[in-house]
Amino acid sequence: MASQKRDYYEVLGVEKNATDEEIKKAYRKLAKKYHPDANPDNKKEAEAKFKEVSEAYEVLSDKQKRQMYDQFGHDGPQGFGGQNGGGYYSYGSGFDGFSGFSGFDDFGFGSFGDIFSAAFGGGTRRKAGPRKGADLKVGIDITFEESYLGTEKTINLNRNKECSHCHGTGAKPGTNPQTCQVCNGTGKIKQVITTPFGQMSTQKVCSNCGGEGKIIREVCSDCKGKGYVRESAKIKVKIPEGISDGQTVVLRGEGEPGVKNGPKGDLYINVHVKKHNIYSRKADHVLCDIPITFTGATLGTELEIPMVDGSKEKYKIPEGTQTGTKFVLKNKGFKSVNGSWRGDFVFTVIVQIPKRLTQEQRELISKLAVTMNEQPPIKKKGIFG
Repeated sequence: MASQKRDYYEVLGVEKNATDEEIKKAYRKLAKKYHPDANPDNKKEAEAKFKEVSEAYEVLSDKQKRQMYDQFGHDGPQGFGGQNGGGYYSYGSGFDGFSGFSGFDDFGFGSFGDIFSAAFGGGTRRKAGPRKGADLKVGIDITFEESYLGTEKTINLNRNKECSHCHGTGAKPGTNPQTCQVCNGTGKIKQVITTPFGQMSTQKVCSNCGGEGKIIREVCSDCKGKGYVRESAKIKVKIPEGISDGQTVVLRGEGEPGVKNGPKGDLYINVHVKKHNIYSRKADHVLCDIPITFTGATLGTELEIPMVDGSKEKYKIPEGTQTGTKFVLKNKGFKSVNGSWRGDFVFTVIVQIPKRLTQEQRELISKLAVTMNEQPPIKKKGIFG
Protein backbone atom coordinates (compact mmCIF):
# COMPACT_ATOMS: atom_id res chain seq x y z
CA MET A 1 0.00 0.00 0.00
CA ALA A 2 1.45 3.36 -0.98
CA SER A 3 2.43 5.76 1.76
CA GLN A 4 0.06 8.68 2.44
CA LYS A 5 2.82 10.94 3.69
CA ARG A 6 3.78 14.04 1.74
CA ASP A 7 7.12 14.07 -0.02
CA TYR A 8 9.76 15.37 2.41
CA TYR A 9 11.23 17.75 -0.16
CA GLU A 10 7.74 19.15 -0.74
CA VAL A 11 7.22 19.55 3.01
CA LEU A 12 10.36 21.70 3.32
CA GLY A 13 9.76 23.43 0.00
CA VAL A 14 13.15 22.56 -1.50
CA GLU A 15 14.34 20.82 -4.65
CA LYS A 16 15.62 17.23 -4.56
CA ASN A 17 19.15 18.47 -5.29
CA ALA A 18 19.05 20.99 -2.44
CA THR A 19 22.25 21.43 -0.44
CA ASP A 20 22.48 20.69 3.28
CA GLU A 21 22.54 24.42 3.99
CA GLU A 22 19.38 25.02 1.91
CA ILE A 23 17.59 22.21 3.75
CA LYS A 24 18.70 23.59 7.13
CA LYS A 25 17.61 27.12 6.20
CA ALA A 26 14.18 25.93 5.00
CA TYR A 27 13.68 23.91 8.17
CA ARG A 28 14.55 26.80 10.50
CA LYS A 29 12.11 29.07 8.67
CA LEU A 30 9.23 26.57 8.78
CA ALA A 31 9.91 25.48 12.37
CA LYS A 32 9.63 29.09 13.46
CA LYS A 33 6.48 29.58 11.38
CA TYR A 34 4.63 26.50 12.68
CA HIS A 35 5.81 26.39 16.28
CA PRO A 36 2.62 25.99 18.41
CA ASP A 37 3.60 28.85 20.71
CA ALA A 38 3.71 31.13 17.67
CA ASN A 39 0.19 30.04 16.70
CA PRO A 40 -1.92 30.31 19.87
CA ASP A 41 -5.17 30.59 17.87
CA ASN A 42 -4.50 27.50 15.76
CA LYS A 43 -2.26 25.42 17.99
CA LYS A 44 -3.46 21.91 17.00
CA GLU A 45 -2.92 22.39 13.26
CA ALA A 46 0.39 24.17 13.87
CA GLU A 47 1.57 21.28 16.02
CA ALA A 48 0.80 18.80 13.21
CA LYS A 49 2.65 20.97 10.68
CA PHE A 50 5.54 21.40 13.06
CA LYS A 51 5.94 17.67 13.57
CA GLU A 52 5.73 17.05 9.81
CA VAL A 53 8.50 19.58 9.17
CA SER A 54 10.63 18.09 11.93
CA GLU A 55 10.23 14.58 10.55
CA ALA A 56 11.21 15.71 7.06
CA TYR A 57 14.28 17.49 8.39
CA GLU A 58 15.36 14.49 10.45
CA VAL A 59 15.61 12.40 7.27
CA LEU A 60 16.92 14.94 4.76
CA SER A 61 19.59 16.35 7.11
CA ASP A 62 21.19 12.92 7.54
CA LYS A 63 23.27 11.81 4.55
CA GLN A 64 22.53 8.10 4.93
CA LYS A 65 18.82 8.55 5.69
CA ARG A 66 18.46 10.93 2.76
CA GLN A 67 20.14 8.44 0.41
CA MET A 68 17.80 5.66 1.53
CA TYR A 69 14.74 7.96 1.26
CA ASP A 70 15.72 9.05 -2.27
CA GLN A 71 16.05 5.39 -3.27
CA PHE A 72 13.11 3.80 -1.49
CA GLY A 73 10.75 6.57 -0.42
CA HIS A 74 8.81 6.57 2.88
CA ASP A 75 8.23 2.85 3.21
CA GLY A 76 11.68 1.50 2.41
CA PRO A 77 12.44 -1.70 0.50
CA GLN A 78 10.29 -4.64 1.57
CA GLY A 79 11.19 -8.13 2.63
CA PHE A 80 14.67 -7.99 4.21
CA GLY A 81 16.37 -7.15 7.45
CA GLY A 82 13.82 -4.86 9.08
CA GLN A 83 11.42 -5.21 11.92
CA ASN A 84 9.44 -2.07 11.25
CA GLY A 85 7.56 -3.27 8.20
CA GLY A 86 10.60 -4.97 6.62
CA GLY A 87 13.22 -3.54 4.37
CA TYR A 88 16.73 -2.23 4.67
CA TYR A 89 15.91 0.85 6.61
CA SER A 90 13.44 2.43 8.95
CA TYR A 91 13.71 6.05 9.93
CA GLY A 92 14.19 5.29 13.60
CA SER A 93 12.62 6.89 16.64
CA GLY A 94 13.20 9.45 19.32
CA PHE A 95 13.70 12.52 17.11
CA ASP A 96 12.68 15.70 18.88
CA GLY A 97 12.96 18.00 15.86
CA PHE A 98 15.93 19.89 17.22
CA SER A 99 18.95 17.58 17.08
CA GLY A 100 21.90 19.91 16.89
CA PHE A 101 19.75 23.05 17.22
CA SER A 102 19.51 23.58 20.97
CA GLY A 103 19.73 27.16 22.13
CA PHE A 104 18.33 28.84 19.01
CA ASP A 105 17.91 32.50 19.79
CA ASP A 106 16.97 33.67 16.28
CA PHE A 107 13.49 32.19 16.75
CA GLY A 108 12.83 34.63 19.57
CA PHE A 109 11.87 31.87 22.02
CA GLY A 110 14.99 31.78 24.16
CA SER A 111 16.13 28.15 24.59
CA PHE A 112 14.04 26.65 21.79
CA GLY A 113 14.86 23.03 22.65
CA ASP A 114 13.61 23.50 26.22
CA ILE A 115 10.33 25.02 25.06
CA PHE A 116 9.83 22.16 22.60
CA SER A 117 10.46 19.69 25.40
CA ALA A 118 7.90 21.33 27.62
CA ALA A 119 5.28 21.38 24.86
CA PHE A 120 5.76 17.88 23.44
CA GLY A 121 7.61 15.83 25.99
CA GLY A 122 10.74 15.38 23.88
CA GLY A 123 14.37 16.40 24.29
CA THR A 124 15.31 16.80 27.94
CA ARG A 125 12.16 15.04 29.17
CA ARG A 126 13.58 11.76 27.92
CA LYS A 127 16.81 12.22 29.88
CA ALA A 128 15.64 10.37 32.97
CA GLY A 129 13.79 7.62 31.10
CA PRO A 130 14.84 4.72 28.87
CA ARG A 131 16.86 5.77 25.84
CA LYS A 132 17.76 3.86 22.70
CA GLY A 133 21.43 3.02 22.25
CA ALA A 134 23.53 4.67 19.56
CA ASP A 135 23.56 3.26 16.03
CA LEU A 136 26.78 1.92 14.54
CA LYS A 137 27.93 2.16 10.91
CA VAL A 138 30.42 -0.10 9.14
CA GLY A 139 31.32 -0.87 5.54
CA ILE A 140 32.09 -4.18 3.83
CA ASP A 141 33.45 -5.16 0.41
CA ILE A 142 31.93 -7.99 -1.61
CA THR A 143 32.66 -9.36 -5.08
CA PHE A 144 30.47 -8.95 -8.15
CA GLU A 145 29.58 -12.65 -7.93
CA GLU A 146 28.60 -12.30 -4.27
CA SER A 147 26.29 -9.41 -5.09
CA TYR A 148 24.70 -11.58 -7.80
CA LEU A 149 24.31 -14.75 -5.71
CA GLY A 150 24.02 -13.31 -2.21
CA THR A 151 26.43 -14.23 0.56
CA GLU A 152 27.01 -14.30 4.30
CA LYS A 153 29.75 -12.23 5.90
CA THR A 154 31.21 -11.97 9.38
CA ILE A 155 31.80 -8.45 10.65
CA ASN A 156 34.29 -7.69 13.41
CA LEU A 157 33.58 -4.57 15.43
CA ASN A 158 34.15 -3.02 18.82
CA ARG A 159 31.10 -1.89 20.74
CA ASN A 160 29.84 -1.44 24.27
CA LYS A 161 28.00 -4.12 26.20
CA GLU A 162 26.29 -4.12 29.57
CA CYS A 163 28.72 -4.61 32.41
CA SER A 164 28.18 -8.11 33.82
CA HIS A 165 29.73 -7.11 37.14
CA CYS A 166 27.14 -4.46 38.04
CA HIS A 167 24.47 -5.45 35.50
CA GLY A 168 24.52 -2.02 33.96
CA THR A 169 23.86 0.02 37.10
CA GLY A 170 27.37 1.47 37.25
CA ALA A 171 27.34 0.99 41.02
CA LYS A 172 29.59 -1.28 43.05
CA PRO A 173 27.95 -4.71 43.53
CA GLY A 174 26.07 -4.72 46.81
CA THR A 175 25.27 -1.01 46.52
CA ASN A 176 22.67 0.90 44.55
CA PRO A 177 22.57 4.32 42.90
CA GLN A 178 20.99 6.91 45.18
CA THR A 179 18.06 9.13 44.23
CA CYS A 180 19.19 12.65 43.41
CA GLN A 181 17.99 15.00 46.17
CA VAL A 182 17.98 18.05 43.91
CA CYS A 183 15.49 16.76 41.35
CA ASN A 184 13.99 13.97 43.51
CA GLY A 185 14.86 11.38 40.88
CA THR A 186 13.08 13.06 37.96
CA GLY A 187 16.29 14.14 36.23
CA LYS A 188 14.84 17.59 35.50
CA ILE A 189 14.19 20.86 37.23
CA LYS A 190 11.29 23.17 36.49
CA GLN A 191 11.92 26.80 35.69
CA VAL A 192 9.92 29.76 34.38
CA ILE A 193 11.23 31.65 31.36
CA THR A 194 9.99 34.79 29.66
CA THR A 195 9.24 34.69 25.91
CA PRO A 196 7.64 37.15 23.46
CA PHE A 197 4.39 35.29 24.18
CA GLY A 198 4.59 35.63 27.94
CA GLN A 199 5.97 33.45 30.69
CA MET A 200 6.34 29.73 30.16
CA SER A 201 7.03 26.93 32.60
CA THR A 202 9.64 24.60 31.19
CA GLN A 203 12.11 22.02 32.42
CA LYS A 204 15.87 21.73 32.32
CA VAL A 205 18.20 18.83 32.92
CA CYS A 206 19.26 18.54 36.52
CA SER A 207 22.90 19.62 36.70
CA ASN A 208 23.48 17.62 39.88
CA CYS A 209 22.78 14.20 38.36
CA GLY A 210 23.10 15.07 34.67
CA GLY A 211 19.48 14.16 34.04
CA GLU A 212 19.85 10.58 35.26
CA GLY A 213 17.82 11.02 38.45
CA LYS A 214 20.38 8.90 40.30
CA ILE A 215 23.81 9.50 41.80
CA ILE A 216 26.36 6.71 42.16
CA ARG A 217 28.28 6.98 45.41
CA GLU A 218 30.44 3.86 44.96
CA VAL A 219 31.25 3.04 41.36
CA CYS A 220 31.72 -0.41 39.85
CA SER A 221 35.41 -1.31 39.58
CA ASP A 222 34.94 -2.97 36.16
CA CYS A 223 33.07 -0.27 34.25
CA LYS A 224 34.08 2.73 36.39
CA GLY A 225 30.47 3.75 36.84
CA LYS A 226 29.57 3.74 33.14
CA GLY A 227 27.40 0.63 33.28
CA TYR A 228 29.02 -0.82 30.17
CA VAL A 229 32.36 -2.20 29.02
CA ARG A 230 34.00 -2.51 25.61
CA GLU A 231 33.81 -5.77 23.68
CA SER A 232 35.03 -7.21 20.38
CA ALA A 233 32.10 -8.82 18.58
CA LYS A 234 31.77 -11.04 15.53
CA ILE A 235 28.44 -10.57 13.80
CA LYS A 236 27.14 -12.60 10.87
CA VAL A 237 25.13 -10.75 8.25
CA LYS A 238 23.27 -12.15 5.26
CA ILE A 239 23.76 -10.11 2.10
CA PRO A 240 20.75 -10.65 -0.20
CA GLU A 241 21.24 -11.61 -3.83
CA GLY A 242 20.87 -8.66 -6.13
CA ILE A 243 22.21 -6.05 -3.73
CA SER A 244 23.94 -3.20 -5.54
CA ASP A 245 26.91 -1.02 -4.73
CA GLY A 246 26.15 1.58 -2.06
CA GLN A 247 23.05 -0.08 -0.61
CA THR A 248 22.75 -0.54 3.14
CA VAL A 249 21.77 -3.56 5.20
CA VAL A 250 20.43 -2.87 8.70
CA LEU A 251 20.68 -5.27 11.63
CA ARG A 252 18.23 -4.21 14.31
CA GLY A 253 19.48 -4.31 17.88
CA GLU A 254 23.15 -4.85 17.00
CA GLY A 255 24.28 -1.34 17.92
CA GLU A 256 25.23 0.14 21.28
CA PRO A 257 23.26 -0.88 24.40
CA GLY A 258 20.34 1.27 25.49
CA VAL A 259 20.25 3.40 28.62
CA LYS A 260 17.95 2.57 31.53
CA ASN A 261 16.63 -0.58 29.86
CA GLY A 262 16.14 1.24 26.59
CA PRO A 263 16.39 -0.73 23.29
CA LYS A 264 19.74 -1.35 21.66
CA GLY A 265 20.82 0.74 18.70
CA ASP A 266 21.05 -0.64 15.16
CA LEU A 267 23.97 -1.62 12.96
CA TYR A 268 24.10 -0.05 9.48
CA ILE A 269 26.24 -1.98 6.98
CA ASN A 270 27.14 -0.13 3.79
CA VAL A 271 27.93 -2.55 0.96
CA HIS A 272 30.62 -1.84 -1.63
CA VAL A 273 30.68 -4.13 -4.68
CA LYS A 274 34.08 -4.54 -6.29
CA LYS A 275 34.38 -3.99 -10.04
CA HIS A 276 34.66 -7.06 -12.29
CA ASN A 277 37.05 -7.38 -15.21
CA ILE A 278 34.40 -9.00 -17.44
CA TYR A 279 30.94 -8.08 -16.20
CA SER A 280 29.30 -4.78 -15.37
CA ARG A 281 25.87 -3.85 -14.09
CA LYS A 282 23.14 -1.49 -15.27
CA ALA A 283 20.01 -1.47 -13.10
CA ASP A 284 19.33 -5.21 -12.65
CA HIS A 285 20.95 -6.20 -15.97
CA VAL A 286 24.34 -7.87 -16.41
CA LEU A 287 26.44 -6.55 -19.30
CA CYS A 288 29.53 -8.05 -20.93
CA ASP A 289 31.46 -8.30 -24.21
CA ILE A 290 31.91 -11.68 -25.89
CA PRO A 291 34.63 -12.14 -28.55
CA ILE A 292 33.78 -14.09 -31.71
CA THR A 293 35.94 -15.18 -34.64
CA PHE A 294 35.74 -13.61 -38.08
CA THR A 295 34.53 -16.87 -39.60
CA GLY A 296 32.04 -17.46 -36.78
CA ALA A 297 30.48 -14.04 -37.32
CA THR A 298 30.42 -14.57 -41.09
CA LEU A 299 29.09 -18.13 -41.22
CA GLY A 300 27.22 -18.20 -37.91
CA THR A 301 28.19 -20.29 -34.92
CA GLU A 302 27.15 -21.49 -31.48
CA LEU A 303 28.80 -19.84 -28.49
CA GLU A 304 29.05 -20.89 -24.87
CA ILE A 305 28.34 -17.78 -22.82
CA PRO A 306 29.96 -17.76 -19.33
CA MET A 307 27.39 -16.67 -16.74
CA VAL A 308 28.04 -14.84 -13.47
CA ASP A 309 27.17 -17.92 -11.38
CA GLY A 310 29.80 -20.04 -13.18
CA SER A 311 27.41 -21.87 -15.50
CA LYS A 312 27.43 -21.65 -19.30
CA GLU A 313 24.58 -20.88 -21.67
CA LYS A 314 24.64 -21.96 -25.33
CA TYR A 315 23.55 -19.32 -27.82
CA LYS A 316 23.34 -19.52 -31.63
CA ILE A 317 24.83 -16.53 -33.41
CA PRO A 318 23.31 -15.98 -36.89
CA GLU A 319 25.52 -15.66 -39.96
CA GLY A 320 26.53 -12.19 -40.96
CA THR A 321 26.63 -10.90 -37.40
CA GLN A 322 28.31 -7.50 -37.17
CA THR A 323 30.62 -6.45 -34.38
CA GLY A 324 28.74 -4.50 -31.69
CA THR A 325 25.54 -6.53 -32.09
CA LYS A 326 23.78 -7.11 -28.77
CA PHE A 327 22.03 -10.31 -27.72
CA VAL A 328 19.83 -10.88 -24.68
CA LEU A 329 19.39 -13.84 -22.35
CA LYS A 330 16.11 -13.10 -20.59
CA ASN A 331 15.86 -13.31 -16.79
CA LYS A 332 19.56 -14.14 -16.36
CA GLY A 333 20.51 -10.88 -14.70
CA PHE A 334 20.33 -9.73 -11.08
CA LYS A 335 17.40 -10.62 -8.87
CA SER A 336 15.59 -7.52 -7.69
CA VAL A 337 16.13 -7.01 -3.96
CA ASN A 338 12.58 -5.70 -3.53
CA GLY A 339 10.73 -7.97 -5.92
CA SER A 340 10.59 -11.39 -7.54
CA TRP A 341 11.71 -10.37 -11.02
CA ARG A 342 15.16 -10.62 -12.57
CA GLY A 343 17.03 -8.47 -15.00
CA ASP A 344 18.54 -9.75 -18.26
CA PHE A 345 22.01 -10.84 -19.32
CA VAL A 346 23.04 -8.66 -22.25
CA PHE A 347 26.19 -9.51 -24.20
CA THR A 348 27.77 -7.60 -27.05
CA VAL A 349 29.55 -9.50 -29.81
CA ILE A 350 33.02 -8.22 -30.65
CA VAL A 351 34.33 -9.68 -33.94
CA GLN A 352 38.02 -10.54 -33.75
CA ILE A 353 39.85 -9.73 -37.02
CA PRO A 354 43.00 -11.87 -37.44
CA LYS A 355 46.18 -9.79 -37.27
CA ARG A 356 48.53 -12.34 -38.81
CA LEU A 357 47.76 -14.62 -41.77
CA THR A 358 49.71 -17.34 -43.51
CA GLN A 359 50.32 -17.02 -47.25
CA GLU A 360 47.67 -19.66 -47.88
CA GLN A 361 45.12 -17.82 -45.72
CA ARG A 362 45.80 -14.55 -47.52
CA GLU A 363 45.31 -16.18 -50.91
CA LEU A 364 42.04 -17.75 -49.80
CA ILE A 365 40.70 -14.46 -48.47
CA SER A 366 41.81 -12.67 -51.65
CA LYS A 367 39.94 -15.20 -53.75
CA LEU A 368 36.90 -14.74 -51.52
CA ALA A 369 37.09 -11.00 -52.07
CA VAL A 370 37.13 -11.51 -55.85
CA THR A 371 34.05 -13.73 -55.73
CA MET A 372 32.30 -11.02 -53.72
CA ASN A 373 33.25 -8.35 -56.30
CA GLU A 374 35.70 -6.82 -53.85
CA GLN A 375 39.11 -5.43 -54.85
CA PRO A 376 41.83 -7.57 -53.26
CA PRO A 377 44.58 -5.75 -51.33
CA ILE A 378 47.47 -4.38 -53.45
CA LYS A 379 50.96 -4.64 -52.03
CA LYS A 380 52.65 -1.25 -52.20
CA LYS A 381 55.27 0.42 -50.08
CA GLY A 382 53.43 3.71 -49.99
CA ILE A 383 50.82 5.85 -51.66
CA PHE A 384 53.35 6.87 -54.35
CA GLY A 385 54.08 3.27 -55.41
